[in-house]
Amino acid sequence: MSSPSGRRWAVVGGGLLGMTLAHRLAQRGRQVTLIEKADHLGGLASAWSLGDVVWDRHYHVTLLSDRYLRSLLAELGLEQEVRWVRTRTGFYTDGSLYSMSDSLEFLRFPPLGMVGKLRLAATILYASRLKDWKKLEKIPVATWLRRWSGKATFDKIWLPLLRAKLGDNYAKTSAAFIWATIARMYAARRTGLKQEMFGYVPGGYARVLDVFRERLIGENVELRLGAEVTKIIPADSSGVMVELAGGTRIAADQVVVTVPAPIAARICPGLSDDERARLEQVEYQGIVCASVLLRKPLAGFYVTNITESWVPFTAVIEMSSLVDRGQFEGNTLVYLPKYVGSDNSLFAVPDQDVKEQFLGALFRMYPFLVPDDVLCFRVSRERYVHALPVLNYSDHCPPRQTSLFGVHILNSAHIVNGTLNVNETVRLAEEALPDLLGARGGPDPAGRAARDF
Repeated sequence: MSSPSGRRWAVVGGGLLGMTLAHRLAQRGRQVTLIEKADHLGGLASAWSLGDVVWDRHYHVTLLSDRYLRSLLAELGLEQEVRWVRTRTGFYTDGSLYSMSDSLEFLRFPPLGMVGKLRLAATILYASRLKDWKKLEKIPVATWLRRWSGKATFDKIWLPLLRAKLGDNYAKTSAAFIWATIARMYAARRTGLKQEMFGYVPGGYARVLDVFRERLIGENVELRLGAEVTKIIPADSSGVMVELAGGTRIAADQVVVTVPAPIAARICPGLSDDERARLEQVEYQGIVCASVLLRKPLAGFYVTNITESWVPFTAVIEMSSLVDRGQFEGNTLVYLPKYVGSDNSLFAVPDQDVKEQFLGALFRMYPFLVPDDVLCFRVSRERYVHALPVLNYSDHCPPRQTSLFGVHILNSAHIVNGTLNVNETVRLAEEALPDLLGARGGPDPAGRAARDF
């Protein structure tokens, strides 16, 4: 039997999206069960161990402009702990490492001539001031960047970076992708092309998630960890049943599914053919990301962009250029990410082979490194990181409200005018909440999904 006013909610997926939704629903008096397949919360923001060091499994930073994340951190009593640091940016191109951390270094950047530099700067400045991302959805990113930066700058700078982030999928990606990327990173700079300010919570997301978990428990959210959802089906005219592996069932009035679109399609067998097709047609970029703990620092750049095709990873993220090395017992933490399609063969490559390939390239880039400098090396694999922003993506985005009574689907595929990061994830939860609370089951009115997204 349904509880009064649809008070029983189940949230499937214990990443930060699911955690934020559970938190808000509990604040509004709902009875919430948060269900997560892993034995821990956090999803892509979860932490792990590198020897005795515990830190984020993937690299994350907080920007001064991340108002949704900072507001949540303030609620958790953590915003005042954020440490803000000026960071530097590097470029590895033509076998050499260059700094491009301020206006003067940009003007001195040898790989580009003066005309190319001016056009690159103009592209970034123009993109940072654009407001109508919808128009950019209709233009291929390569076409737009060639138009504004010129062929030489596109081939030398933009194309390698697009391939590194999107692989060959860059060819069907819209210009809204580069707009969203530039808009977020530009917001981190105080003025123009000057110093960036990034922030982190001491203890990393391990601390954030521990505090958040305790808050949820204090709000009487029931946590079901290590619980894989196999099926979500209507129980009767006013309820939903969530079935777990092993046969356990959880009854709810409303269910929010926050897992990636292909998984959502699989566990909701009652969806219409059109709903299932829209979910299954979302193309994802995945990631194979190595965390490397080193005895010594590298070059002091938070991010080193790479334009060399022989390097098997996307960039070098020297986290200890941002985070106090005391957090890593005096050592250096480096991330080596490689973004690939969700079906890429790299997901099946043994960790040892990834280690040999990645470290071989890292030693070539930084000749002063030797094998004894590597204290720990771990590989994280995630097939569904962010939806590929293809042309006119917002027109094909799956609706949040499904035709199944009381079943809602909300995940990172619904971020259509931003890049995937923790701030956008929290924002997605906050902005979807009013519609979720107002829902009574059944499909959206015509055009609602397009209006909202």
